[in-house]
Amino acid sequence: MARYTGPKHSICRTVGECLWGKPKCPATKRGFPPGQHGARARRKSTEYRKQLLEKQKLRLFYGMGERQFRNTFEKALRAKGITGDQFVQLLERRLDSVIYRSGFAPTIWSARQLVGHGHFLVNNRPVDVPSYTIEPGDKITLRPKSREMPLVVNSLKDGTAHLPPYLEVRSDEFSCQLVALPRREDIRVRADAQMVVEFYSR
Repeated sequence: MARYTGPKHSICRTVGECLWGKPKCPATKRGFPPGQHGARARRKSTEYRKQLLEKQKLRLFYGMGERQFRNTFEKALRAKGITGDQFVQLLERRLDSVIYRSGFAPTIWSARQLVGHGHFLVNNRPVDVPSYTIEPGDKITLRPKSREMPLVVNSLKDGTAHLPPYLEVRSDEFSCQLVALPRREDIRVRADAQMVVEFYSR
């Protein structure tokens, strides 16, 4: 899967808003696409473009490639319930998303890197697959040898203030747990999931 390695806040300027709520994001002052002609670009606001933009916002927020993102949508389509809600729930239950939301990493990309390098255990078993789906009751623990990493220590100091209600974090044990399935109203994403469903249903 191709991995985006460019400036992360250029993504925000491309979609017209800061996806991660950072106060110093350039998109808050320059809400137009990057590049020489970004400020003068005129784009028709069609329904298709609105749906595409919402799809890109959601995909880029989780840092996923198109194929993997589409596969997750297909899985949500087969699940019972509202497809948009099921889709966002599946995205939130990815191991890298849970690590990010729990405050162990400052960004979704650093969370993915920590998982890929084997720093976490799920129910006492090593898991290095960022897309691994976490089930309610699963306990995620940071390996003992990784607990002095400055990235994790500094992130835990600031990252648990906005902890969603479906997660429980025990900083003294360097662990977190999914205590319930995420509800749509508890998930902070700057995208309209229903418009993503409409985009893929065209």
